Amino acid sequence: MTQRRWFGLNAGASNWLWLGVAVMMLDQWTKWLVVDRFELYEQKMLLPVLELMRLHNTGAAFSFLSDATGWQRWVFIGLGVVVSAGILIWLRRLPAKGQGVLAAGLSLILGGALGNVIDRVLHGHVIDFIRVHYGEHYFPAFNVADSAITVGAVLIVLDNLLELDRARAKKNLTSS
Repeated sequence: MTQRRWFGLNAGASNWLWLGVAVMMLDQWTKWLVVDRFELYEQKMLLPVLELMRLHNTGAAFSFLSDATGWQRWVFIGLGVVVSAGILIWLRRLPAKGQGVLAAGLSLILGGALGNVIDRVLHGHVIDFIRVHYGEHYFPAFNVADSAITVGAVLIVLDNLLELDRARAKKNLTSS
């Protein structure tokens, strides 16, 4: 039996890592642009329901734990690193072909998680800048990394639903 390598013909789904790297780079580039061009809390209206506004989030999603005393930075860095390592192992163990939706979803989450980890390491907070709202009702601000994590999670759910359909179809074929 030949040993599997991380890249190459026998690399499992780790050939999808390019997507995670692309997300991480796009995330960091957009955050650099925002920091370079906006002061903290400065905003620019793009559409009646969409604006750019530089914000710093020391917490997690929806500013969870943002009022904590600073320990959350290290917890979220550790969590991001552990989740990223788990995703790398998961990608490595997937078959090279046949689970592209799952591999894409995992790679998007990986890139987003590492993009936010980089912010926490370098700045002590995550840079958010996309704000969606309707009238006075605002959705919490987010960034490219958060968007990639969300799309990745949707793809994983979609993959599970598709797998469920495949299993049902296979069961129906064998029972008839």
